[in-house]
Amino acid sequence: MSWVGGKKALRDEILRRFPMEYQTYVEVFGGAGWVLFHKEPGRDKEIYNDYNSNLVNLYRCVRGNSGKLKKKLTYVLNSREDFEWLTALHRKGIFPRFRNYDRAAKFYQMIRLSYASNLGSFGAMAHSVWKDFPQIDMAARRLQTVVIENQDFEVLIKHYASPKTFFYCDPPYYATEGYYKDVGFGKADHIRLRDALLRSGSQFLVSYNDCPEIREIWAVPGIQIESISRLNNMAQKTDPGAMYDEVLISNYDTSERSRSGQMTLWDDWEEDDNAGD
Repeated sequence: MSWVGGKKALRDEILRRFPMEYQTYVEVFGGAGWVLFHKEPGRDKEIYNDYNSNLVNLYRCVRGNSGKLKKKLTYVLNSREDFEWLTALHRKGIFPRFRNYDRAAKFYQMIRLSYASNLGSFGAMAHSVWKDFPQIDMAARRLQTVVIENQDFEVLIKHYASPKTFFYCDPPYYATEGYYKDVGFGKADHIRLRDALLRSGSQFLVSYNDCPEIREIWAVPGIQIESISRLNNMAQKTDPGAMYDEVLISNYDTSERSRSGQMTLWDDWEEDDNAGD
């Protein structure tokens, strides 16, 4: 599912930097779950969290009964009038009054009809929700063992903090917070996130836009800041090939997984050579 700030473009790079060992994986700002859904399920306990209650309700309905949700979506129209009606309800804060599956269907329709999933303007691109049904079923299966939370990030981090926990955080980017509907996030929250993670005693990886303010906030001993770039999808129409600079912030050696793979391969070669002696 598309979502503002989604990590589709960087998910492989992020997964390559995951620590080698942890028992609990927490996706603190879950959004569309691009990293979670791309991550192979393992023996670790997985937690998805987002502060947007409409989004969390949608994922809980997907996991709980995807067939019921699809039935609610069967006859929705790709209509500007429907979209404007939904956005009016959303602005007035009426969505939480609906029953869970009605609320989930309306919110999903709103996401799919909006431009770049921004929930604010009509996308004007024809889209059949029916084409999404196989993905909804796949998401339902993947989420069966995932704990879905709807918590403030500081409360969540404090709850799951442990040396055996790994937090991945993709917060609203600095000075772009207005793109994220239903969620207020200012400089004080960026600092609050840093402090909560530093207190946790856990391993963590945070993705951000590359800007002086974030580098200043995270100028802390023991913290690594790695520069990384991706294609700027929003700028491709006006500036083909434009890139977007981001940073990955961590408190552990993010090269450990790749180095471990190289060492394992080298060890295999040595074993083959010794076998021929």
